[in-house]
Amino acid sequence: MLLNTINEVRAEVKKWRAEGLKVGLVPTMGALHEGHLSLIKRAKTECDKVVVSVFVNPIQFGPSEDFDKYPRTLDEDMKLCDGEGVDIVFAPTPKEMYGDCRLSNDCLTYVCPPFFFVDKLCGKSRVGHFDGVCTVVMKLFNIVQPDCAFFGQKDAQQVIIIKKMVRDLNIPVEVIQCPIVRENSGLALSSRNKYLSDEGKKDALVLSQILNNIKACYKKGVTDIEALKETAYSYLTEKHDLEYLEIYNKNTLEEEMDANDNSIALIACKVEGVRLIDNIYFSEV
Repeated sequence: MLLNTINEVRAEVKKWRAEGLKVGLVPTMGALHEGHLSLIKRAKTECDKVVVSVFVNPIQFGPSEDFDKYPRTLDEDMKLCDGEGVDIVFAPTPKEMYGDCRLSNDCLTYVCPPFFFVDKLCGKSRVGHFDGVCTVVMKLFNIVQPDCAFFGQKDAQQVIIIKKMVRDLNIPVEVIQCPIVRENSGLALSSRNKYLSDEGKKDALVLSQILNNIKACYKKGVTDIEALKETAYSYLTEKHDLEYLEIYNKNTLEEEMDANDNSIALIACKVEGVRLIDNIYFSEV
Protein backbone atom coordinates (compact mmCIF):
# COMPACT_ATOMS: atom_id res chain seq x y z
CA MET A 1 0.00 0.00 0.00
CA LEU A 2 1.47 3.33 -1.08
CA LEU A 3 0.56 6.26 1.15
CA ASN A 4 1.69 9.86 0.69
CA THR A 5 0.22 11.69 3.68
CA ILE A 6 0.87 11.65 7.40
CA ASN A 7 -2.82 11.36 8.24
CA GLU A 8 -3.21 8.25 6.06
CA VAL A 9 -0.29 6.54 7.76
CA ARG A 10 -1.52 7.41 11.23
CA ALA A 11 -5.00 6.09 10.42
CA GLU A 12 -3.64 2.72 9.27
CA VAL A 13 -1.26 2.38 12.21
CA LYS A 14 -4.10 3.23 14.60
CA LYS A 15 -6.01 0.20 13.27
CA TRP A 16 -2.99 -2.03 13.85
CA ARG A 17 -2.57 -0.70 17.37
CA ALA A 18 -6.20 -1.51 18.13
CA GLU A 19 -5.43 -5.11 17.17
CA GLY A 20 -2.35 -5.21 19.40
CA LEU A 21 0.04 -5.66 16.49
CA LYS A 22 3.79 -4.94 16.64
CA VAL A 23 4.92 -2.29 14.15
CA GLY A 24 8.33 -1.99 12.52
CA LEU A 25 9.76 0.95 10.57
CA VAL A 26 12.50 0.87 7.94
CA PRO A 27 13.49 4.47 7.08
CA THR A 28 15.05 4.84 3.60
CA MET A 29 15.71 7.43 0.93
CA GLY A 30 14.63 5.00 -1.76
CA ALA A 31 16.72 3.56 -4.61
CA LEU A 32 16.34 0.32 -2.71
CA HIS A 33 18.90 -2.47 -3.00
CA GLU A 34 19.65 -5.76 -1.25
CA GLY A 35 20.96 -3.87 1.76
CA HIS A 36 17.58 -2.23 2.29
CA LEU A 37 15.83 -5.53 1.62
CA SER A 38 17.86 -7.16 4.39
CA LEU A 39 16.44 -4.56 6.80
CA ILE A 40 12.93 -5.23 5.54
CA LYS A 41 13.37 -9.00 5.90
CA ARG A 42 14.59 -8.52 9.48
CA ALA A 43 11.63 -6.27 10.23
CA LYS A 44 9.24 -8.85 8.81
CA THR A 45 10.65 -11.53 11.11
CA GLU A 46 10.31 -9.37 14.24
CA CYS A 47 7.13 -7.37 13.61
CA ASP A 48 3.53 -8.00 12.58
CA LYS A 49 3.37 -4.96 10.33
CA VAL A 50 6.14 -3.12 8.48
CA VAL A 51 6.28 0.46 7.21
CA VAL A 52 9.02 1.48 4.78
CA SER A 53 9.51 5.21 4.34
CA VAL A 54 10.87 6.42 0.99
CA PHE A 55 11.87 10.05 1.33
CA VAL A 56 14.91 11.88 -0.03
CA ASN A 57 15.33 14.20 2.91
CA PRO A 58 16.42 17.66 1.72
CA ILE A 59 17.61 18.93 5.09
CA GLN A 60 20.40 16.36 5.42
CA PHE A 61 22.08 17.45 2.16
CA GLY A 62 24.56 20.29 2.05
CA PRO A 63 24.46 22.96 -0.70
CA SER A 64 27.18 21.22 -2.75
CA GLU A 65 25.84 17.70 -2.31
CA ASP A 66 23.83 15.48 -4.63
CA PHE A 67 20.22 16.11 -3.52
CA ASP A 68 18.95 16.95 -7.00
CA LYS A 69 20.58 13.97 -8.67
CA TYR A 70 20.06 11.47 -5.85
CA PRO A 71 18.38 8.43 -7.49
CA ARG A 72 14.60 8.39 -7.20
CA THR A 73 13.10 5.06 -8.25
CA LEU A 74 9.74 4.85 -6.49
CA ASP A 75 8.11 2.47 -9.00
CA GLU A 76 10.96 -0.02 -8.67
CA ASP A 77 11.03 0.49 -4.90
CA MET A 78 7.32 -0.33 -4.70
CA LYS A 79 7.82 -3.59 -6.61
CA LEU A 80 10.61 -4.63 -4.25
CA CYS A 81 8.54 -3.75 -1.19
CA ASP A 82 5.53 -5.62 -2.53
CA GLY A 83 7.74 -8.64 -3.10
CA GLU A 84 8.83 -8.55 0.54
CA GLY A 85 5.30 -8.14 1.87
CA VAL A 86 5.70 -4.57 3.14
CA ASP A 87 2.39 -3.28 4.51
CA ILE A 88 2.87 0.45 3.89
CA VAL A 89 5.30 2.39 1.73
CA PHE A 90 5.20 5.96 3.01
CA ALA A 91 6.43 8.31 0.29
CA PRO A 92 5.71 11.91 1.35
CA THR A 93 6.73 15.10 -0.39
CA PRO A 94 9.00 17.61 1.36
CA LYS A 95 5.96 19.85 1.84
CA GLU A 96 4.07 17.03 3.53
CA MET A 97 6.97 16.45 5.92
CA TYR A 98 7.94 20.07 6.56
CA GLY A 99 4.91 22.15 5.65
CA ASP A 100 5.66 25.64 4.37
CA CYS A 101 8.98 25.93 6.23
CA ARG A 102 11.84 27.19 4.11
CA LEU A 103 13.90 24.21 5.34
CA SER A 104 16.46 26.43 6.99
CA ASN A 105 17.65 26.89 10.55
CA ASP A 106 15.68 30.12 11.00
CA CYS A 107 12.34 28.45 10.31
CA LEU A 108 12.32 24.72 11.01
CA THR A 109 12.61 23.16 14.48
CA TYR A 110 15.60 20.82 14.33
CA VAL A 111 16.73 17.95 16.53
CA CYS A 112 20.46 18.59 16.98
CA PRO A 113 22.67 15.83 18.43
CA PRO A 114 25.57 16.73 20.75
CA PHE A 115 28.55 18.30 19.03
CA PHE A 116 30.88 15.55 20.28
CA PHE A 117 29.06 13.00 18.12
CA VAL A 118 28.94 15.09 14.93
CA ASP A 119 32.27 16.93 14.81
CA LYS A 120 34.03 13.90 13.32
CA LEU A 121 33.76 11.36 10.51
CA CYS A 122 30.86 12.22 8.18
CA GLY A 123 29.73 15.11 10.35
CA LYS A 124 33.03 16.92 9.94
CA SER A 125 32.68 17.36 6.19
CA ARG A 126 28.87 17.36 6.08
CA VAL A 127 28.08 20.17 8.51
CA GLY A 128 24.44 20.01 9.60
CA HIS A 129 23.93 16.57 8.07
CA PHE A 130 23.07 14.81 11.32
CA ASP A 131 20.76 17.62 12.40
CA GLY A 132 18.77 16.78 9.27
CA VAL A 133 18.98 13.04 9.90
CA CYS A 134 17.82 13.26 13.51
CA THR A 135 15.03 15.68 12.62
CA VAL A 136 13.55 13.49 9.90
CA VAL A 137 13.94 10.29 11.94
CA MET A 138 12.22 11.93 14.91
CA LYS A 139 9.39 13.00 12.62
CA LEU A 140 9.07 9.48 11.22
CA PHE A 141 9.03 8.06 14.74
CA ASN A 142 6.24 10.49 15.67
CA ILE A 143 4.25 9.71 12.53
CA VAL A 144 4.53 5.91 12.55
CA GLN A 145 5.11 5.36 16.29
CA PRO A 146 6.86 2.03 15.63
CA ASP A 147 7.89 -0.49 18.25
CA CYS A 148 11.14 -1.13 16.36
CA ALA A 149 13.16 0.73 13.75
CA PHE A 150 15.78 -0.93 11.57
CA PHE A 151 19.02 0.71 10.40
CA GLY A 152 22.07 -0.58 8.55
CA GLN A 153 25.53 -0.83 10.11
CA LYS A 154 27.11 0.82 7.06
CA ASP A 155 25.95 4.16 8.45
CA ALA A 156 27.54 3.39 11.82
CA GLN A 157 27.84 7.00 13.00
CA GLN A 158 24.19 7.57 12.14
CA VAL A 159 23.06 4.54 14.14
CA ILE A 160 25.08 5.57 17.20
CA ILE A 161 23.61 9.09 17.05
CA ILE A 162 20.03 7.85 16.60
CA LYS A 163 20.42 5.44 19.52
CA LYS A 164 21.59 8.34 21.68
CA MET A 165 18.66 10.49 20.55
CA VAL A 166 16.24 7.71 21.48
CA ARG A 167 17.83 7.33 24.93
CA ASP A 168 18.09 11.04 25.64
CA LEU A 169 14.54 11.88 24.56
CA ASN A 170 12.91 8.75 26.05
CA ILE A 171 11.47 7.66 22.71
CA PRO A 172 9.72 4.27 23.05
CA VAL A 173 11.38 2.75 19.99
CA GLU A 174 13.89 -0.10 19.88
CA VAL A 175 16.64 0.74 17.39
CA ILE A 176 17.87 -2.44 15.73
CA GLN A 177 21.17 -2.36 13.86
CA CYS A 178 21.56 -4.82 10.97
CA PRO A 179 24.79 -6.03 9.31
CA ILE A 180 26.32 -4.52 6.19
CA VAL A 181 25.33 -6.28 2.97
CA ARG A 182 28.03 -6.49 0.32
CA GLU A 183 28.35 -7.32 -3.35
CA ASN A 184 30.20 -10.57 -4.08
CA SER A 185 33.31 -8.47 -4.61
CA GLY A 186 33.16 -7.13 -1.05
CA LEU A 187 31.91 -3.64 -1.97
CA ALA A 188 29.35 -2.40 0.57
CA LEU A 189 25.96 -1.91 -1.08
CA SER A 190 24.95 1.73 -1.45
CA SER A 191 22.46 3.67 -3.55
CA ARG A 192 25.43 5.77 -4.66
CA ASN A 193 27.11 2.74 -6.24
CA LYS A 194 24.88 3.48 -9.24
CA TYR A 195 27.09 6.47 -9.99
CA LEU A 196 30.21 4.29 -10.41
CA SER A 197 31.48 2.84 -13.67
CA ASP A 198 32.59 -0.81 -13.75
CA GLU A 199 36.15 0.38 -13.36
CA GLY A 200 35.12 2.66 -10.52
CA LYS A 201 33.54 -0.26 -8.69
CA LYS A 202 36.84 -2.12 -8.90
CA ASP A 203 38.69 0.91 -7.54
CA ALA A 204 36.12 1.23 -4.75
CA LEU A 205 37.05 -2.21 -3.42
CA VAL A 206 39.95 -0.44 -1.72
CA LEU A 207 37.62 0.57 1.12
CA SER A 208 36.78 -2.98 2.19
CA GLN A 209 40.33 -4.18 1.47
CA ILE A 210 41.77 -1.56 3.80
CA LEU A 211 39.29 -2.39 6.55
CA ASN A 212 39.79 -6.14 6.27
CA ASN A 213 43.56 -5.71 6.39
CA ILE A 214 43.33 -3.50 9.49
CA LYS A 215 41.22 -6.13 11.24
CA ALA A 216 43.61 -8.89 10.17
CA CYS A 217 46.56 -6.94 11.57
CA TYR A 218 44.69 -6.42 14.83
CA LYS A 219 43.95 -10.13 15.05
CA LYS A 220 47.69 -10.74 14.65
CA GLY A 221 48.36 -8.59 17.69
CA VAL A 222 48.83 -5.04 16.35
CA THR A 223 46.97 -2.65 18.65
CA ASP A 224 48.71 0.66 17.94
CA ILE A 225 46.03 2.71 16.19
CA GLU A 226 48.37 4.82 14.08
CA ALA A 227 50.24 1.71 12.94
CA LEU A 228 46.95 0.09 11.93
CA LYS A 229 45.89 3.18 9.98
CA GLU A 230 49.22 3.40 8.19
CA THR A 231 48.62 -0.04 6.64
CA ALA A 232 46.02 1.67 4.42
CA TYR A 233 48.42 3.77 2.40
CA SER A 234 49.76 0.92 0.29
CA TYR A 235 46.23 0.40 -1.10
CA LEU A 236 45.57 3.99 -2.11
CA THR A 237 46.31 5.41 -5.56
CA GLU A 238 45.62 8.65 -7.39
CA LYS A 239 42.12 7.27 -8.05
CA HIS A 240 41.27 7.49 -4.35
CA ASP A 241 40.46 10.70 -2.49
CA LEU A 242 40.59 9.59 1.15
CA GLU A 243 38.42 11.75 3.41
CA TYR A 244 38.98 9.91 6.67
CA LEU A 245 40.15 6.66 8.20
CA GLU A 246 39.56 6.44 11.93
CA ILE A 247 39.42 3.85 14.68
CA TYR A 248 37.02 4.63 17.53
CA ASN A 249 34.99 2.94 20.23
CA LYS A 250 32.08 1.27 18.44
CA ASN A 251 29.49 2.47 20.97
CA THR A 252 30.60 6.00 21.84
CA LEU A 253 32.84 7.15 18.95
CA GLU A 254 35.47 8.01 21.55
CA GLU A 255 39.15 7.82 20.68
CA GLU A 256 41.08 5.17 22.60
CA MET A 257 44.74 4.66 23.40
CA ASP A 258 44.90 1.26 21.72
CA ALA A 259 42.63 -0.81 19.51
CA ASN A 260 40.58 -3.46 21.29
CA ASP A 261 37.56 -5.68 20.77
CA ASN A 262 35.25 -2.68 21.18
CA SER A 263 36.92 -0.82 18.31
CA ILE A 264 35.47 -0.02 14.91
CA ALA A 265 37.42 1.17 11.87
CA LEU A 266 35.55 3.65 9.67
CA ILE A 267 36.49 4.98 6.26
CA ALA A 268 35.18 7.52 3.74
CA CYS A 269 36.73 7.87 0.31
CA LYS A 270 35.73 9.38 -3.02
CA VAL A 271 36.09 7.27 -6.15
CA GLU A 272 35.18 8.90 -9.49
CA GLY A 273 33.86 11.77 -7.39
CA VAL A 274 31.42 9.48 -5.58
CA ARG A 275 31.62 9.60 -1.79
CA LEU A 276 31.58 6.09 -0.29
CA ILE A 277 31.69 4.94 3.33
CA ASP A 278 32.35 1.61 5.00
CA ASN A 279 33.35 0.21 8.40
CA ILE A 280 34.31 -2.96 10.20
CA TYR A 281 34.10 -4.12 13.80
CA PHE A 282 37.19 -5.62 15.40
CA SER A 283 35.10 -8.31 17.06
CA GLU A 284 31.77 -9.93 16.31
CA VAL A 285 28.71 -7.84 17.18
